[in-house]
Amino acid sequence: MAADESWRMLVDGEEFEVSQPDGKPGTYHFMWLTGPDPGYGFGFSTHPPVPADTKHLEDAVREFLAQVDRGTGHIE
Repeated sequence: MAADESWRMLVDGEEFEVSQPDGKPGTYHFMWLTGPDPGYGFGFSTHPPVPADTKHLEDAVREFLAQVDRGTGHIE
């Protein structure tokens, strides 16, 4: 996947658009497409800054979702 090219991930019934900014290997931006607040999401970076595999990206999404208040759709 080229930097700045986005793709979609489905994790536990929730859809996210994932992108990587140019010049930042191992950095990912997730926009929660099926969440209650359009455009809300989170960032994730690997340490050291290397590309993450699908399992690590899915784990990051699950960690995010576990922190979200289902009433507000945000991390409180």
